[in-house]
Amino acid sequence: MKKIKFFSIGLCFALVLAGCNNTQKGAAIGAGGGAVLGAIVGKLAGNTAVGAAVGAAVGTGAGAIIGKKMDKAKAEAEAVQNAKVESVTDANGLAAVKVTFDSGILFATNKADLNIDAKNSLAKFATVLNNNADCDIAIIGHTDNTGSDAINQPLSVKRATSVSDYLKSCGVKTAQIKSVEGQGSGNPVADNSTAEGRKQNRRVEVYMYASQEMIQAAQAQAK
Repeated sequence: MKKIKFFSIGLCFALVLAGCNNTQKGAAIGAGGGAVLGAIVGKLAGNTAVGAAVGAAVGTGAGAIIGKKMDKAKAEAEAVQNAKVESVTDANGLAAVKVTFDSGILFATNKADLNIDAKNSLAKFATVLNNNADCDIAIIGHTDNTGSDAINQPLSVKRATSVSDYLKSCGVKTAQIKSVEGQGSGNPVADNSTAEGRKQNRRVEVYMYASQEMIQAAQAQAK
């Protein structure tokens, strides 16, 4: 019974947040209190465990300030051609931004080399990251399920690394990019039994989330 009640509370909270922008989400999550509730909301909203290490729950005011910053970052990212932009939450339950680039834009099949269109899109996206330098960045590469894990895992890492390297060549500071990793074919977003589904699964995701400095500044401003 406890498990059902616990899940129901988290699900209801997530459904309420679905109609909010990041500023409203940040305030609501901050008002919710501790890390447990943040973890529930984060998981239901697509959390991938990205997030700065914080010692305590972020309050309502600070959450709203961070949400407003993420609304700005999201709006800028939405102007980048060939980028799918979504609002998600980080591991702290705070507003974050997920930007997805698929391999039809970024890579040839089984390759990790960026084509010219990809470079143009990433150059524009680098400007967004530079304009939001107080956001930390996580880059995650993915593949479809064609081939073996022995091939797909290193390929996903190479794709993420290609994106990271090119963003840095466009002026994004190395210190802003906190993680570059590959998840192989283990985290599909579409049906691998179709060509279109496999295309969607071959992708690179970039997460913009609140840095520890952003969190501290928001907490100070909210006092």
